[in-house]
Amino acid sequence: MCIIYHNPKCSKSRKALELLENKNIKLEIREYLKTGLTLDEINQIKELLQEPISAFMRKKEDLFIELNLATASEDELMDSLSKHPKLLERPIVIRRDKAVIARPAELLEELFSNN
Repeated sequence: MCIIYHNPKCSKSRKALELLENKNIKLEIREYLKTGLTLDEINQIKELLQEPISAFMRKKEDLFIELNLATASEDELMDSLSKHPKLLERPIVIRRDKAVIARPAELLEELFSNN
């Protein structure tokens, strides 16, 4: 079972979803722009990526710049991401105890190596 944080308008997200579907992977598709992100989800993504929150935020997004998040603390970034899910880098795919930002989609292979 995999979870994909998916934006259907994003070509990279659509490509990752297509690759997962071609592998016949059982998927939970999270359209996070519709459902939002909980603080627990953001923490889980952070732990599985083993990266700071800034590593999976869209830093070139106008809103990121407008909110002056370049120097924000982790807590401020988490709060902003929960309030503004469009700041999430996409797609993020979780499988078991691993996660990857699938940009490019071929990075998904990391989740399936060594099963």
